[in-house]
Amino acid sequence: MKNEIKTLSHSTYRCEYHIVFAPKYRRKEIYGKLKKDIGEILRKLCDEKKVEIIEANAMPDHIHMLVSIPPYLSIAQFMGYLKGKSTLMIFDRHANLKYKYGSRHFWCRGYFVDTVGRNEKAIKEYIKNQLEEDYTMDQITFKEFTDPFTGSKNK
Repeated sequence: MKNEIKTLSHSTYRCEYHIVFAPKYRRKEIYGKLKKDIGEILRKLCDEKKVEIIEANAMPDHIHMLVSIPPYLSIAQFMGYLKGKSTLMIFDRHANLKYKYGSRHFWCRGYFVDTVGRNEKAIKEYIKNQLEEDYTMDQITFKEFTDPFTGSKNK
């Protein structure tokens, strides 16, 4: 699945990001039942946004995720959604954590993100193919227009 080029109705993309984020004050909360629940919650939220989790790892005090995000969704929008919704779901499932995190913020404010691999050959190939596709479509839909004033066809 990694390095797989995906398509939407009007775009072709491979937007992969390595994301790292941590609980508030880097508390070592992510283990046992909580680790399992956080994994389920993050998977569910990613599915809802059509974000593919290529790989993920929950450490005791932070989360690593390699994800493929559709181009219509910015990384900032996605992270705001992921951390905000997951916080509500975590506190819903584990009410005792509300007392440790009085402000109802489970995650730290920031996060780390890095883009994954830029394949120059694939980009060149896409551009080349796109030019050929555009030329082919122009030839298929080529239509001679008649000048409404003179009645002659433009060449």
